Amino acid sequence: MNWDDEVDVLVAGSGGGGVTAAYTAAREGLKTLLVEATDKFGGVTSYSGGGGVWFPTNAVLKRNGDTDTIEDALEYYHAVVGDRTPIELQETYVRSGAPLIDYLETDEDLEFMELPWPDYFGKAPKASAKGRHIIPKPLTRAELGEDLRAVLRPPLGTDWLGQPLGDDVVGGQALIGRFLKAIGKYDNARTRLSSPLVELLTDDAGDVIGAVVEQDGTRKNIKVNRGVVIASGGFERNDAMRTEYGVPNKAQDSMGTPGSLGKAIAAGIDIGADTDLMDQAWWAPGLTHPEGNSAFALWFTGGIFVNEHGERFVNESAAYDRLGREILALMDAGEMSLPFWMVYDDRDGITPPVQATNLPMVEPEKYIEAGLWKTGETLAELAAQIGVPAEALEATVARFNTFVESGVDEDYGRGDEPYDRAFSGGEPPLYPIEKGPFHAARFGLSDLGTKGGLRTDVTGQVFHRDGHLIGGLYAAGNSMAAPSGYVYPGGGNPIGTSMVFSHLAVKDIVAKG
Repeated sequence: MNWDDEVDVLVAGSGGGGVTAAYTAAREGLKTLLVEATDKFGGVTSYSGGGGVWFPTNAVLKRNGDTDTIEDALEYYHAVVGDRTPIELQETYVRSGAPLIDYLETDEDLEFMELPWPDYFGKAPKASAKGRHIIPKPLTRAELGEDLRAVLRPPLGTDWLGQPLGDDVVGGQALIGRFLKAIGKYDNARTRLSSPLVELLTDDAGDVIGAVVEQDGTRKNIKVNRGVVIASGGFERNDAMRTEYGVPNKAQDSMGTPGSLGKAIAAGIDIGADTDLMDQAWWAPGLTHPEGNSAFALWFTGGIFVNEHGERFVNESAAYDRLGREILALMDAGEMSLPFWMVYDDRDGITPPVQATNLPMVEPEKYIEAGLWKTGETLAELAAQIGVPAEALEATVARFNTFVESGVDEDYGRGDEPYDRAFSGGEPPLYPIEKGPFHAARFGLSDLGTKGGLRTDVTGQVFHRDGHLIGGLYAAGNSMAAPSGYVYPGGGNPIGTSMVFSHLAVKDIVAKG
């Protein structure tokens, strides 16, 4: 083999997990190379409005008076995840977040703050109404520096719509920006953009000894002495892989970046890596935009969802992954199809009562011209506009309005859990639909990324299909089979899982010498 480069640790991906792995490896004294497939650092993490992590009992929470215990957090997590994933993997995630924050907070560039965010299954044992969630402290553009700002993937409004870039660096961008600053202090760490990992190289025993990285269309052979960490996200932007593994819906409606093509996952599969949960994703309802894509939306201050029968079918204020999974279950049962509609009244005009669209809305007339927002002077007229039975829609709205009056949603329990009330001042999020004209906004199904990938042990080391561990190969985040299985236990689980197992992977590499 003719080697073009040589490192101790090669990290694929620059989302929350990738930068954590690269930072840990650099700090532990290893010659480190981080490769990012696209022309900007940050991955899907950079699109996150909060950039939060679900790390029970961490020091940030404790400084703010948190009295949670790790045992309670474990009971909650296992209660909602069940036995679909190994209990030791679940326990490793829950227990490892707090020590990771202790490790990171010794670096002045890595600062975090509490953001209360209720657990997503409020009726499960030991669920926390306050949550177990922290976020990175924001940065100003000046604090980050223009050089790093230029290579950091911008927020959705800028990246997808070309909106001006603001001065504040918040959420997932703050997380990635802080790590890039921290990594930059180490002479033994390098980073490269536009350099996807496309192949893994092994010795006669099947252990990973290198990787092929494409740089500007040229294949470069990288010799890796200690380990490769795949933290390059999922394959949500790859329609062929979605079809192959049975992931519902299409890439157009995903919140993934252009680099979320699953190339590194495929490279692992090519050398015999085992996989799991390959048909799974982190789901959400998606407001449909004029370009035709349905993008993750939450925080509804009005309206109800109705299906093609003009009937409600779900608690609209439930946590987004639970909403998405209920929609998929109803579709599988043949009880509904896409699209569905948010029906609301005119108290705030034609713009739907969605306070967090993630992808910013454009001018209302564009939605109207595209047939995505409809209006009727009466509910019957609106029903005709969206193709549902008028009598059914009128009856659905009338029944919902009785729930508003009583303060109790007898059909779907809207407002019964703390998360439901997180955006309504603690009150049940029940708002009447009574002031005409009446409106409807089209919705589809979105996802925040796939969550199936390479199957790992508790250190992030990857299993071969025949059961043994592949030497020198690790995976984390959406590149690994998610410890959370079929559910989304709480805000910050995807980024938190990626960071934890990337860190543990490098610590294992260090321990093995």
